[in-house]
Amino acid sequence: MGLLEKIDINSFIITRPENQYYISGFTGEGLTIITSNKSFIITDSRYTEQANNETNDFEIVEIQSGMSPFSTLFEIVKEYKLDNIGYESQSITVKTYYELKKTFKQVNLISTDGLIEELRVIKDSQEISLIKSAQQITDKAFQHILQFIKPGTNELELTAELEYFMKKNGSIKTSFDTIVVSGPRTSLPHGIPSSRKLQVGDFVTIDFGARFSLYCSDMTRTVIIGKPSEKQVLVYNTVLQAQINALNYLKPYSIGKEVDEVARNFINKHGFGDYFGHGLGHGVGLHIHEEPRLSPKSKNQLLPGMVVTVEPGIYIKDFGGVRIEDMVVITESRIDNLTKSEKQLICL
Repeated sequence: MGLLEKIDINSFIITRPENQYYISGFTGEGLTIITSNKSFIITDSRYTEQANNETNDFEIVEIQSGMSPFSTLFEIVKEYKLDNIGYESQSITVKTYYELKKTFKQVNLISTDGLIEELRVIKDSQEISLIKSAQQITDKAFQHILQFIKPGTNELELTAELEYFMKKNGSIKTSFDTIVVSGPRTSLPHGIPSSRKLQVGDFVTIDFGARFSLYCSDMTRTVIIGKPSEKQVLVYNTVLQAQINALNYLKPYSIGKEVDEVARNFINKHGFGDYFGHGLGHGVGLHIHEEPRLSPKSKNQLLPGMVVTVEPGIYIKDFGGVRIEDMVVITESRIDNLTKSEKQLICL
């Protein structure tokens, strides 16, 4: 298998769920091991039927519930005389690492971080279609939630309504823990929804995503309840124009840090540079945060087939914050913005 030959290994243990699904189609819990001759999924009785239904060309090896899969793995290694074994060091615990070392004393364990992630970064047409479907649910959910954004509703209630609506419309689960923050709490880029009740004059920031057939979407919108102040309008329009500038600059084969710089320079120019602390964007796929990165240090080249977010923000303690996030797919000739929701300031 070319995947193994690429770094001179004769077997590869996959433990990260997204990578296991990408390689085999299996959505349950277990270990996947690929060899040059044969591939296996080691799991227990809770998942054997599921594994057989979801996969082709993998031998399903059932272990007793509560039993470590490594003893079974050891038998496979012995039978196939495997001596160079790749493993995903980034996604295993220290305990698992020591268990691997203890089990495989006579073989070379080789870290293979990024091997499958490198494949996942370029999406094929089917993957892009699934991500588009996830984003369509997300756009629809944003339009739905606007009617609930009013004084007296609390952040947790908005979160529950949003997530319920997405599931009713085809999302198997959220892409990540939904962020709903209001008023001064909008200065928290990754704030956890609380029982705070919305008030007139509040910014309300919602960062959320659906999963369609395991593929993620990601979008953020900030709205306001009532009439905005001059400063609120200034902050909002600064973020919006920074995003528009970055989207206009972004094209196939752009460099991540250069796209980030376009948005960051605009925010700096308007005096808010100290309040934009995170990178401009990231890849999206089976995981909500994937390569490539759009950040001040990112040397990633943005290639056709990549799906990335563009999400500048300004966050001012005791005042609040604004973030606007779209998700785009890069094609051979242009970018295709998958996010269709309104971006001009919505006053409710």
